[in-house]
Amino acid sequence: MITLYHCRNARSFRVLWALCEIGLDYELKLLPFPPRVHQREYLDINPLGTIPYMIDGETRMTESSAICHYLAVHYEARELLVQPDEQDYGAYLNWLFFGEATLTFPQTLVLRYTRLEPEERRNPQVAEDYERWFFGRLRAVDAAMQKSETLCAGRFTMADISVGFALMLAEELGLSGKFTEPVAAYWNRLQQRPAFKAALAAQDAG
Repeated sequence: MITLYHCRNARSFRVLWALCEIGLDYELKLLPFPPRVHQREYLDINPLGTIPYMIDGETRMTESSAICHYLAVHYEARELLVQPDEQDYGAYLNWLFFGEATLTFPQTLVLRYTRLEPEERRNPQVAEDYERWFFGRLRAVDAAMQKSETLCAGRFTMADISVGFALMLAEELGLSGKFTEPVAAYWNRLQQRPAFKAALAAQDAG
């Protein structure tokens, strides 16, 4: 059985959501955030101390967007992928990594310098700068949503999970009130998916 080490509403939510979309059995191990600080023994399992950490047989993975793609390929959830012979294959790969590298990264700095650092080390200027960076990059999602209800190939894919988590994090940080109407509508659609709701319920139960 797949084992997923997870923190509530953290990057690992992408993987939990993907597991629910595919309908795979899994064991969820819920950790305090950040686990490398609050559960030091976790470093014996994952020396990076990061989440997600997924175990699937002999496979060990730590990158949330890559795990989503792996699960869809390995377990043949073809409807959640875009194949190399499809026109939107490049767009699919771009959005898959855009969600983490371009949209989630700046938000981690907002999180760090508004909540995680000790009071004396918090830096409103850094947080404000990276919030602006995030919204500057979010323009790409706004543009896509003015043409379609999903990011690519005319259907929901793992790319939507990747970007969808970035929108979830924005809501956690109190930034979702600044979403444009197309982005807000997209985020609302994602939250209505049964698998998204199942992932929320799974982490709450954990």
